[in-house]
Amino acid sequence: MKNVTDSFVSLGHWPSAGSLGFNTDILSTNLINLSVVLGVLIFFGKGVLTDLLDNRKQRILNTIRNSEELRRGAIEQLEKARDRLRKVEMEADQFRVNGYSEIEREKLNLINSTYNTLEQLENYKNETIQFEQQRTINQVRQRVFQQALQGALGTLNSCLNNELHLRTISANIGMLGSMKEITD
Repeated sequence: MKNVTDSFVSLGHWPSAGSLGFNTDILSTNLINLSVVLGVLIFFGKGVLTDLLDNRKQRILNTIRNSEELRRGAIEQLEKARDRLRKVEMEADQFRVNGYSEIEREKLNLINSTYNTLEQLENYKNETIQFEQQRTINQVRQRVFQQALQGALGTLNSCLNNELHLRTISANIGMLGSMKEITD
């Protein structure tokens, strides 16, 4: 570093034509150089920098607009989904209420049907019992009648002789003849 500063120092001692010379103070020369560089950059780079900043601003604004549109679309979709959810919940409640009503109705129908079937079965049972009682009574009557008839025939056969037998037959024939005359 000593060589660089020495070269500036030695340049400062050149004999010049007038008061023009080199400034050997590094700090003041740096400020001047920086201000010149900044002035040139601002003058020439102003348009480029402005274009870059405008492009960046437009991209940011477009991103914000797109985000707002997406947000609005998402909010609309959310509202539609909420509306659909409300409708579905209402339909589900209706189905639930109708389902419970239908279940109760079917339950009552099943109870009534079962009651009617039991009533019919009870009637069939009573009719069957009555029929069996009547049939049993008729069978008992028939047996009693057969036994009485056999007993009477047995008594008649043991008590009847030929003459009594012929008189009975003649009386019956006479009764049949008189009945025939009445009907003619």
